[in-house]
Amino acid sequence: MIGLTWVPTAGGLVNPAAEVGRLARAADVLYLLDATQVVGQFPIDVSAIGCDMLTGTGRKFLRGPRGTGFLYVGPRALDRLDPFVAEIRSATWAGGRSFTWVDGARRFETWENSYVNVVGLGAAVRQAIDVGLDRVGRRSAALGARLRTGLAEIDGVTVHDLGREQCAIVTARVAGVDTGDVADALSRQGINVSTTVAEHNQFDTRDVHPMVRLSPHYYNTEAEIDQAIDAIATLVDKIR
Repeated sequence: MIGLTWVPTAGGLVNPAAEVGRLARAADVLYLLDATQVVGQFPIDVSAIGCDMLTGTGRKFLRGPRGTGFLYVGPRALDRLDPFVAEIRSATWAGGRSFTWVDGARRFETWENSYVNVVGLGAAVRQAIDVGLDRVGRRSAALGARLRTGLAEIDGVTVHDLGREQCAIVTARVAGVDTGDVADALSRQGINVSTTVAEHNQFDTRDVHPMVRLSPHYYNTEAEIDQAIDAIATLVDKIR
């Protein structure tokens, strides 16, 4: 099985998911795609990608409730995978000590869940579809590019995003300033950022963590992007 993170959490890199899908199909290998940072940021077409399984979470760019997520399982994987446990929702009792898996991907579901959060996740999905994920994708990428370019032009700031295709996630470091202090200074100005953690990026061997992580979305304005750039530039000037 091939497992790929489409967009890693700590940077703007967009991995070539469809190209990997073609390789997986040619080799008759199952393909699991982590779309945690993609869902709600730009469109997803599992048929075009060629993935057999796709996972996503509700709380990131989809802006749904924390603690929600989903699993897509395609027909090739259904024929080759069994759930790790027979559950009330995943199987039907066939008498004695035998059971039959239910049809489709519901065999991977558990009986116990938070229905109010599921309703909230559905509302987030409908809103994203109503806005239009093509529009969202173009808008978010453009804001990310504006932010990335502006930060790269500040002497003393290094942007660490990789890839020939990049998304709305932008990561950077300010020379001579603790990353947590940068995040705190921005927070005091109403600019919400997070910081990357080395333990969450164990395959990143560049020794760049922690970094400041900015992730604008379609509802942000160009003025807000410029405000963040100016705030970081001012912080660098104060250091000097």
